[in-house]
Amino acid sequence: MIKVMVVDDEIAMREILKIMLKDYKVIEASNGREAVELYREERPDIVLMDVMMPLMNGIEATSEIKKIDPDAKIVAITAYASSKGEKVIEAGADYILKKPFTRKEVVELIKRILNSS
Repeated sequence: MIKVMVVDDEIAMREILKIMLKDYKVIEASNGREAVELYREERPDIVLMDVMMPLMNGIEATSEIKKIDPDAKIVAITAYASSKGEKVIEAGADYILKKPFTRKEVVELIKRILNSS
């Protein structure tokens, strides 16, 4: 089964994404530091990474995960695509998903990323 890691400091957003991704095995992290450790252990097929988080933000976490696995598939999730988008792409994110988004958008993006690899 395809494994998706959802990284967001807001529990409500993690819960929403878990419901949206009911057809996948979802693992959760509540901050960037936790995401890096979980990535090491779990090696998910794709990471949905919030950009603005405490302890370690999504930009830093994306950069650290790419050091572990240069082929990691990372989607940055942000409401601030215009201001943070460039930085997170430079850190290694493959795509940006702008909040708010629909289940259809998330699932189609995941399928497209996994089919292209």
